[in-house]
Amino acid sequence: MSFEPAPSLDMSTPEAKRESYGLLVAQARSLFEGERDWLANLAQFSALVFNAVPELNWAGFYMARAEELVLGPFQGKVACVRIPFERGVCGACARTQVVQLVPDVHAFPGHIACDSASQSELVLPVLVNGQLRAVFDLDSPVLGRFDKEDALGFSNALDVLVEATDWA
Repeated sequence: MSFEPAPSLDMSTPEAKRESYGLLVAQARSLFEGERDWLANLAQFSALVFNAVPELNWAGFYMARAEELVLGPFQGKVACVRIPFERGVCGACARTQVVQLVPDVHAFPGHIACDSASQSELVLPVLVNGQLRAVFDLDSPVLGRFDKEDALGFSNALDVLVEATDWA
């Protein structure tokens, strides 16, 4: 199979964002066709997002293990390996199972700075049959990079990932 992701998605207007996230969802469907392995799919998803979405410096997964998150497939600089549910933006997402949209990470109490260039963050829970399996973490060197449109777009793309993946 040959797969070439499109150039960077257009995030200049809300309408362009919606169209771009529609394209990201279609690319994810195509990417996962015929593949159900969780590790392969999470790695591919991280690479797709990191290379297609502008203004990111990190995109990847932290896997839920008891009451902590353990680094999973990602794209970007080396990262923190373990994050307790009580710490940071990823921990807040895991603990509450609610999307965390942080326009300025320096204003978030207990933020964990794995990369000093990160200015804003978006973290989404990955739920399989109501159970937390991971969080998907996105960091940007741009203040206020993420908004509700981004959260919705990534949520839709993650739905494709969850359905296309065997989580056993």
